[in-house]
Amino acid sequence: MTGDTPTSTGLHLGHYVGSLENRLRLQREYDCFFLIANVHAFTTLAEKPGEIRANTLGIVKDWLAVGLDPETSTFVLQSEVPAIAELTFFFAMLLPFNKVMRNPTLKTEIETKGLGDSYPFGFPMYAVGQCADILAFRPELVPVGEDQEAHIEMCRDVASKFNQLYCGVGNRVAAEEHVQAGGLFPVPRAKIGRVARLAGLDGVNKMSKSLGNAIFLYDDEKSVQKKLNKVTVQADAATGLVPQSHVLLQYCDAFLLDARAKEIRAMYAAGGEVMHGHVKAELGAAINELLAPMRARRGELEARPDKGDSLVLEVLKRGAARANSVAEETLYLAKEKMGVALGRRTLGFAG
Repeated sequence: MTGDTPTSTGLHLGHYVGSLENRLRLQREYDCFFLIANVHAFTTLAEKPGEIRANTLGIVKDWLAVGLDPETSTFVLQSEVPAIAELTFFFAMLLPFNKVMRNPTLKTEIETKGLGDSYPFGFPMYAVGQCADILAFRPELVPVGEDQEAHIEMCRDVASKFNQLYCGVGNRVAAEEHVQAGGLFPVPRAKIGRVARLAGLDGVNKMSKSLGNAIFLYDDEKSVQKKLNKVTVQADAATGLVPQSHVLLQYCDAFLLDARAKEIRAMYAAGGEVMHGHVKAELGAAINELLAPMRARRGELEARPDKGDSLVLEVLKRGAARANSVAEETLYLAKEKMGVALGRRTLGFAG
């Protein structure tokens, strides 16, 4: 189980190497749930609901373009699964407030988005909500980028605490044995992508739309190359060499064949003259080759907005039915363990 928050019109290369690649593999091996966290998007876009809706449609189009298959996996629209909200409230009682606020991912987002002290109460609540997003479907694995690992650790804490408090699981039982010991929730594991954290074009922060340092999966060929050409390459003042940690070399590792990436690294390490423009052109060609089929499939969906949007909405409606059957079962079992269940309920959706 994993997902994306619709704070942008689509996904970028950081999402691809950090999580989407894993999703493509895992959907053939596991029962997968992919969630659009549109409720979480309101933490920073509450005054722009139309933008959240447009972004939601755009991200699902990217999922389809990448090759995620709604026939074998479940696409989940968060706002259509009420059990997630109820579980969020219950889980909030299992986490100390200070622990939530110390979450490094949360702190980083507050800083990079320049929220200061003006963020809404719901902003830190989304970290708890992410635990509910995951545990509602009782998964074993959560494919994420390295920056989300702190959220998964919090989720593991919630699962362990619930199992110990309400299911009688001993506090010395290994995480992977909680279900066998009577726990309701598996203690899920993060599955980090091939590239744990892809730096943005600025070479400082992770790739992000809000920071303007991203290459999107739908960017055309010229846009991809233009963005790469703007990457600044400077030698270190002390060594006279371009650092091996430079973002351009990180991209070589991520998008070129291993042998070629090592060859380019060796060129930079030797300190001879390197034509940065040639390296950028080679990277641009490789990235565009990767993106070409995705770009074409998304283009087909965008060419007929009425048809493309209708397809996305139909996929999400079908997913909501499946998601609710699983999440409602989880909620009922959780309430039963907590001693507050009066019986199972059935959700009905008109239209």
